[in-house]
Amino acid sequence: MPASRADNTAYEFTAELWEWDAKASWFFVTVPVEISDEIDARTHGLTNGFGSVRVRVRIGSSEWATSLFPDSKQQAYVLPIKKAVRVAEGIAPGDEARVRIELVDFS
Repeated sequence: MPASRADNTAYEFTAELWEWDAKASWFFVTVPVEISDEIDARTHGLTNGFGSVRVRVRIGSSEWATSLFPDSKQQAYVLPIKKAVRVAEGIAPGDEARVRIELVDFS
């Protein structure tokens, strides 16, 4: 399913879970470039430390608050996926997940 805009501050997309090779046990999905570009334009100059953007996330029935982080190598934001979510939703590296993110503090 392609990426989509759910409402004014929310986005939905499908992405593959991957493990960061620089630090074992850190897992992420990459936000599609077109969504990352839109988030970057919307939050330019208003980000937190390391260029992070606070979000609420839903994958399956799991919901939590975290931050997106810019990845200059991929020229997109990456979203950390904690172990409790990976276990609850039965996802592992290489699996695709349907992700909904909502920007926090931006409207």
